[in-house]
Amino acid sequence: MVSTEYERRIAARFAGFDQDGNGYIDREDFSAAAKAVLAEFGTTARSDKGQALYIGAEAFWQGMAGIADRDGDQRITREEFVNGAVKRLRDNPDRFAEIARPFLHAALAVADTDGDGAATVQETGRVLKALGAAEDVAAAAAATLDTDADGRIGETEVVSAFARYFTVPE
Repeated sequence: MVSTEYERRIAARFAGFDQDGNGYIDREDFSAAAKAVLAEFGTTARSDKGQALYIGAEAFWQGMAGIADRDGDQRITREEFVNGAVKRLRDNPDRFAEIARPFLHAALAVADTDGDGAATVQETGRVLKALGAAEDVAAAAAATLDTDADGRIGETEVVSAFARYFTVPE
């Protein structure tokens, strides 16, 4: 893939993190993502699941900032994201998965309304929609996450898919 195409694809992924559309990723974007997921499922921030999601969002932010915030201003610009985080993480997708895992684990727990340890495809679609995906895109993406076609999506499926999505090859 031509480098400019690679950078275009990664820049589009940047927009997914920039929840408020202000041109950079910061702690507030991760908090907004957690708040949106909690609101979608009617879960309070003070509940155990709510607290776990906010803790996961903070851990995710800290991991991303540690890798990408080159100037230390507590904001990740599009350039820092494209030229820093993703290129480093592309070479080590397991690192990216570990950075994202606490947030993804907690988001699945919020979506898992029956408490059986996995979210349904529909519940996962609701999470993706809450995070800003269009409803049809969210539904299609959730369906592809169900790799074993059991109608349930577990942490392993989500974490590996998330890492693949953000660590696309050049």
